[in-house]
Amino acid sequence: MCGTPAGALTMVNTHPFEQDGRLFAHNGVLHGLDHLDQRLNELGVMDLVLGQSDSERLFALITAETRLAGGDVGTGIVEAINWVARELPVFSLNFILTTATDMWALRYPATHELYALERQAPASAPLDARSHRIRSRSTELSRSPHVLVATEPMDSNPGWRPMASGELVHVGPDLVVTSTVSFPNAPSHVLTLADLEPTAAASQQP
Repeated sequence: MCGTPAGALTMVNTHPFEQDGRLFAHNGVLHGLDHLDQRLNELGVMDLVLGQSDSERLFALITAETRLAGGDVGTGIVEAINWVARELPVFSLNFILTTATDMWALRYPATHELYALERQAPASAPLDARSHRIRSRSTELSRSPHVLVATEPMDSNPGWRPMASGELVHVGPDLVVTSTVSFPNAPSHVLTLADLEPTAAASQQP
């Protein structure tokens, strides 16, 4: 997934971010960071933010809500995204969040596409997925089932499916995929490319 343009091109602003043993990568932009920082201070997690990016702040909010939910990441995501959708201007909140055993992926709102693929094994050939920007090749994944999430289909496999706007996908340790449209309504304030700074707008072009 692409990174977010907020902040300088430094390691502390580089995806993926790590908090509480979880990794997070976000493709999108949200505004109102002063308001978000106020919320993070109220929740006592501003110390998690080491850089300047909106992505790291979004992750910190999810982390805070997950802590309040007793470690339930799914609940933490829903609470955090509902707050952001209600309180902040949003261009896109597409992200992937992983632990050692589980993965969550969100497409919200309909600004950017996001695709998921459940690939069974054994396969007749190694995984060789590519787009105009990324190539991923693995012989190992031809021998074991796996789930891929990407901003676009990366090969000709007909199993790639577009996620719906507002859809939250969870992949469990047994690779069972569950999906819910957790955010059926658009954010209260949807940003367009014209609302973004030139650098941010350029990073969000298809």
